[in-house]
Parts: sequence; C-alpha cells; structure tokens
Amino acid sequence: MSAINVDTARLPIMLTELRLPTVARLWPALTETADKESWPAARLLAALAEHEIAERAQRRIARHAIEARLPPGKTLESFDFTATPTISKARLLALAEGDAWLEKGQNVLIFGPPGVGKTHLAAALASALVDNGFRALFMRTTDLVQKMQVARQELALTALIERLDKYHLLILDDISYVQKSQAETSVLFELISARYERRSLLITANQPFGAWDAIFPDPAMTVAAIDRLVHHAVIIEVNVESFRRRSAVKRGAQPAGVSSNSASK
Repeated sequence: MSAINVDTARLPIMLTELRLPTVARLWPALTETADKESWPAARLLAALAEHEIAERAQRRIARHAIEARLPPGKTLESFDFTATPTISKARLLALAEGDAWLEKGQNVLIFGPPGVGKTHLAAALASALVDNGFRALFMRTTDLVQKMQVARQELALTALIERLDKYHLLILDDISYVQKSQAETSVLFELISARYERRSLLITANQPFGAWDAIFPDPAMTVAAIDRLVHHAVIIEVNVESFRRRSAVKRGAQPAGVSSNSASK
C-alpha cells in the first residue's frame, strides 16, 4: 500500500482522536477542490479550520439554547411591537448584542400587568443573546426559590449560586408571585447580592417596587434588594392592554370573572 493510501486510511482515525468532526467530514471534498484549483497548503488548512470553528460555534449555541430552558416560539421577530408602542424595538435589538451591559453585570427589569408580553420579551431577549454566543437561564422565580431553599437545607446554597455564575444572564420570571409568607425568600436576596455588579439579572414583575415588601422578609432587605437591582439597570415598562384579554375578546370570549357590563367599559 502506498504512503498516500496509508495516510488516507489513518486520517479519519486521527481526526476523530483530535475531535475534529467537521474536518473529518469535509477534508475529502476540500482537498479535491484544492487539487483542482491548485490551492497552497495554507489555504486548504485555513478553509478546514474555518469550517471546524464555525460548526463548533453552532453546536455550542445549540447546546446553550437547550440549557437556557426558554419557552418555545418567543423571539424578537414574533413579538408584536406595533401593539406595544411604549417599547422601542431598536432598544431591544441593542440589548440583544449583549456585550456592553452583560460585561458590566447590568440588569434588565420589565414591569407590567399580567398578559402584556413581559415573559415573551424576556425569553426573546435571552434567545437573541444565546444566538450571539452568551449563556442564559430562564426560570420562574418561585421554582428557583424552592431550589435554593433545598440547597440551603443541604448546605449547598453557595455551590448553587456559584454554578449559576456560568450564565451571563439569569432570567427570573414573575418575581411578584414569590411571597415571604410562602417561602424564606432571603435566599433570593443572597442571589441578588451575589450577582451584584458581576452577573446580570433579567426580572419580570407584575407589581411596582412599592409592592415588593410582600416578597422579602423585612423592609430593610426589600430596600437593599431594590437598590442593588436598579443601581445598574435598564427598566422597561409595558403599559398596554393584556394580549390574552385582547385575544379572548377577538374570539368572542370573555375572560373568566368579567361580566358583560364590565367587559364593555
């Protein structure tokens, strides 16, 4: 067997050992093109490396999209900005670039009544950031608080907070549904303090800051939490009619608990 045939037979094994699956898949076609077009060796190597890097980036983004646990179908393209004139699409697209504010550990706070698209906006922004190479995790705040409580009981809260550090953005959806009477939400304060000026939070809330005394165990902790969140924050207010209510009216259905008289007002 000739030396060329031996190298050809060994090459797939070596590329697999080196974990270069894209090069292993593409080298026959690219080397054939290189032979026909008389590419110098450096050009062939560069082309193979570029394809490997590009596909690694795509695989990494795909992994990060899965681990982000984002609700499906929530993108900036599918968000109805025409129905929410108070929200600047340009501003959201700028935030989706991510580099400046995420590097500084700044936060995004989205306020508005139920059904106006806060979760959609949060998930859409996170999705765009993942596409741009950042890592994000989407969680309902109540679920995260429960997980952190268990970690505290197991003396593993610090380790959990450190694991959350790998995410450039942590989305806490519906923080208003956390009640201090339901859970010892001081763990939430610990998370906010740990990420302060280091890692970013995106929080959606139905209630303004004035109602947050129902979330944290004492007024001093409420003030301290709000102070840390707003110190470096972009605040977005969604002051429009509920999308869900609007859709129900279009379908000829009335939201539960709303009489025909009140619905007509």
